[in-house]
Amino acid sequence: MTKRLTEVAKKAGVSEATVSRVLNGRDGVSETTRTAVLTALDVLGYERPTKLRGERARLVGLVLPELQNPIFPALAEVVTGTLAQRGYTPALCARTIGGVSEMDYVEMLLDHQVSGVIFAGGSYALADARHDHYRRLTDRGLPVVLVNAGVDELGFPRVSTDDAVAVEQAYGHLRSLGHERIGMVLGPEGHVPSRRKLDAMVRAAGWGDVERECVERSSFSMEGARVAATKLVERGVTGIICASDVLALGTIRAARRLGRAVPTDISVVGFDDSAFMTCTDPPLTTVRQPIETMGQAAVDLLVTQIEGVGVLQDELLFEPELVVRGSTAPAPGR
Repeated sequence: MTKRLTEVAKKAGVSEATVSRVLNGRDGVSETTRTAVLTALDVLGYERPTKLRGERARLVGLVLPELQNPIFPALAEVVTGTLAQRGYTPALCARTIGGVSEMDYVEMLLDHQVSGVIFAGGSYALADARHDHYRRLTDRGLPVVLVNAGVDELGFPRVSTDDAVAVEQAYGHLRSLGHERIGMVLGPEGHVPSRRKLDAMVRAAGWGDVERECVERSSFSMEGARVAATKLVERGVTGIICASDVLALGTIRAARRLGRAVPTDISVVGFDDSAFMTCTDPPLTTVRQPIETMGQAAVDLLVTQIEGVGVLQDELLFEPELVVRGSTAPAPGR
């Protein structure tokens, strides 16, 4: 108990006596100090006294699929910083292979009486995945915001990049360079943002069933992209639009292993404009997600729900920006 009092007092920036007064429900403590103590208790992983468990902490969960893809640390930086400015303490939950699952993280966050949760890149974006843990949040009436497209029936507010505009920009760029045989490396079949990108490509390029051979699916890994892109290059594709920068880097590796030069023989366009894409060889042409604006909007939507002002069920679409670098060039023979 003494160790707990000391740690909580240090975290909250108050005396141990003040922590004791809060935990015992005594008067004489300001609401701000009381909230700081309870938040410190939650962050340190201590259980609240039974009589205080019904109250939610000013703690917000941010659940990410990984931290290896630079786009997710970039989003985490924006969201955690914005939450802190709004008086909330962020709890970062990043999944790892063979580690804690998204479902387990949801249970942990519920146990800690969080005020709300922001998800990015979760199973909500996979049409054939289990979504029971999201419905638990709905049943609890917990505020939730999803970053980027998910299955419609969940009904959570969403902050998304406009996938259709992203594809139109990438496709228009490759066409302007004279590429006629353009392919796509997308995420899994049930991945909702990838579905949107494919639908946009069908509209933009007027694709029919024959052109579907210009699409290959992959996990969001360089290794998966290398296998998928190899098939496209062998089918004579000269321009490839990828659903992420990681997939684009795997595509460049595939082209080189086949003895093709990027961009002389094969042009590659990524999606995200994550960190260090200016440092790749060649620097990656990509469609930039407006991560800072989207992260701030996600926090605004969540705080609006937490404060009971209202819930916006519509999906907010943010326009991306094509960033042209060195991985695209005129089609061979142009």
